[in-house]
Amino acid sequence: MRKEKVALAALAMAAGAAQAQASVTLYGVVDLGVEYVNRVATPPTTPGLGTTGGLPVGKRFDMVNQGGLSASRWGLRGTEDLGGGLKAFFTLESQFTLDNGIFTGGNGLFNRQALVGLSNQYGRIAFGKQFSSFLDGMVNFSPTRFAPAYEPGIWWVGLDYKPNNTIKYTGNFGPVTATTHYSFGAGLPVATFGAGGALYNGGAGETPGASRDDTAWGGSLMYLGQNFGASIAYDQWNPAATVGNTGKIRKAGVAGSYTNGPLKLTAGYRWGDQTFANGSTLLRDDYWFAGASYKVLPALDLQLGYFYSNIRKLALSSTATPTNPANPQQVSFVADYALSKRTDIYLTTAWTHNGSLGNDGPFTLYLFNYAQAPGQKNMVGVTTGVRHIF
Repeated sequence: MRKEKVALAALAMAAGAAQAQASVTLYGVVDLGVEYVNRVATPPTTPGLGTTGGLPVGKRFDMVNQGGLSASRWGLRGTEDLGGGLKAFFTLESQFTLDNGIFTGGNGLFNRQALVGLSNQYGRIAFGKQFSSFLDGMVNFSPTRFAPAYEPGIWWVGLDYKPNNTIKYTGNFGPVTATTHYSFGAGLPVATFGAGGALYNGGAGETPGASRDDTAWGGSLMYLGQNFGASIAYDQWNPAATVGNTGKIRKAGVAGSYTNGPLKLTAGYRWGDQTFANGSTLLRDDYWFAGASYKVLPALDLQLGYFYSNIRKLALSSTATPTNPANPQQVSFVADYALSKRTDIYLTTAWTHNGSLGNDGPFTLYLFNYAQAPGQKNMVGVTTGVRHIF
């Protein structure tokens, strides 16, 4: 009897240890607010880079379909300890618009992240849909923490910031993080390159006989110390409008930060160059930003950001003569008040000149529904809402 009791106790301990070696977490963010925009146009039915909106143009007061501070999402994250310092992990994450409950872009269940990988003391390797190295290297230096309402985040990091079919390595070495990725097909099923015309095969890539179509790659190196931070990153995407004829979208960025108690200062620059398959310029631009955040009270955080885009060349076809459009600039402000560790209320506002909010409209193809009217000089937006993190 005594031996049986000992055996049962050993089995119970082993079962408990096995359960402790693996875990799955359900997590998410829900964020929604009400917005006023003073002057916004109607998006064209076939938007293309450089295309402005049309009539009617006027004020808009409604519920926004993206969060004011964060994109609404839910996900599952799991790990398993395989022994010897080796772990397996996965992430499945869905992004949705909270005002109507549909998946963002209507493009699948796990449209934000879907990956599996292995990690040890030397870093982690992940396979699947995941964020680009460029985003990983830059996001910590965002003036308004990559808030989707008004920060020109997509203009900054690119439309390919979460490519499909991706292998990515991440290594953490004290305060230094190194990241690199390669995508066999970024998979952007929208008219993102040129003046219309979707990418070949919906941006799926992995085309027989055209292995370069829609591929993407990049890397970043970031330092985050107690007071100072700095990062450098590069990204390249090779979209193909037709089989075997790839264009080239390249970005390189640098950013820095300084933190002193409740104050954080950030600044950075992003070089951008987009070319057609024949090598002629589609878009050449320089993007600059600077910001400051200050925690006035333990529950109250204020953020201020300035964004400027120098659009040097823009051509809407591979044979067109490039133009030099007006340079958009924007000022954004966020007041975020925490009701608890999980719930906060906020007010965010922005003013833009020579463009639309978040550099949306003619430059990021109305992803956030801020179509710019022809000849428009100014646009103002104000959003107030609630965010809950679980």
